[in-house]
Amino acid sequence: MIYENTLVTLEIEPSEIPWVKIFTKRKIKEFSQCSTEEKMEIFRIIDIIEKSMLDYFNADKINIASFGNLLPHVHWHVMARFETDSYFPEPMWGVKQREANLDLPSFEVFFNQLKERL
Repeated sequence: MIYENTLVTLEIEPSEIPWVKIFTKRKIKEFSQCSTEEKMEIFRIIDIIEKSMLDYFNADKINIASFGNLLPHVHWHVMARFETDSYFPEPMWGVKQREANLDLPSFEVFFNQLKERL
């Protein structure tokens, strides 16, 4: 976990790409069950993560997803994508397209900077 407050927690998903997951603290299944305060906090954090990933990693695209089929707990995935990552243009859950050819700056530095911004 890299960040938490009374509404949400943020976790790093180990991957070849920068990938953060945002979970509600309350164990609820659907976004529509979130309070207005929770919804606002989720979107505030997504906005900060997206802008930070674009700035720090110069990502080709940011993917934002909410599934929860296997884990029925409201959460969001925010991923910096690159044309040279292993799966692009497929989703990270898709069919691998190639071996990654990435030369990215430090994930550790990024996650520390992100924590400070939140």
